Amino acid sequence: MPSLAAVPPWARRLTADLALFAAIGVVMAFLGPFGSAQRPLLERFGYWEACMVGGGVIGIAIDEPVRRRTTRFWLRLLVVSLAMTPLVTVFVLSVNIATYGGAFRLIGLSEIGFQVFVVSFAAMALRQLAWAQSATTPAATAPAAPVHDGDPAETFRRRLSAKRREAALYAVEAEDHYLRVHTDAGEELITARFGDAIAELAAAKGFQTHRSWWVAADAIDEVRWSRGRGEAKLKCGLTVPISRSNAAPLKAAGWF
Repeated sequence: MPSLAAVPPWARRLTADLALFAAIGVVMAFLGPFGSAQRPLLERFGYWEACMVGGGVIGIAIDEPVRRRTTRFWLRLLVVSLAMTPLVTVFVLSVNIATYGGAFRLIGLSEIGFQVFVVSFAAMALRQLAWAQSATTPAATAPAAPVHDGDPAETFRRRLSAKRREAALYAVEAEDHYLRVHTDAGEELITARFGDAIAELAAAKGFQTHRSWWVAADAIDEVRWSRGRGEAKLKCGLTVPISRSNAAPLKAAGWF
């Protein structure tokens, strides 16, 4: 039987997400909101599990590109909830037809859409809070691995797979309680806290440009700064945000 460590991080994350939405479905079945309390309990279980898990998968798919563009909790939550509402509404109507029969009707569609938005907003908020909370748990200890002697990023490189351990390091991006490491040998998702990564990269030549980004100095191709906000374009094509609070080291280095 394979160990948990052998399971890819994305698979563990997806499993945790589905478990969360399934748990919400159980709560909704017991509460019986939006008139569902009139139906038998077992029927409610099937209905709400289908709606919450199916709708949750839609929300996850929409959230993936959104969280790459913004780390602001409420903005990300609002954008994802609004974007997923039309698709989840159609999905819920399909579940209604499969469960109770009938056909699509436009009457009351706005009311159903509003209910879907409210539930989606609450469910995705719980998801974001759950992952944010898990980011405070201690990171797993990475096994020792051979790296170049004298490399200032030696400790951090031990976290990477053999394929990328000696690759050129471009950037480190925080994704909830994971880190996405960008190298010239591709990307890799590892389980670690961003604060630990910053400490391990303290001696390396680079900059923390944002609360969720660290970039290698020699990976920067261009820096743009305007109206208190900026972005760094890396040689690999990535565009990394620069916050006002993290701009001073870059300015001191003459990037703008």
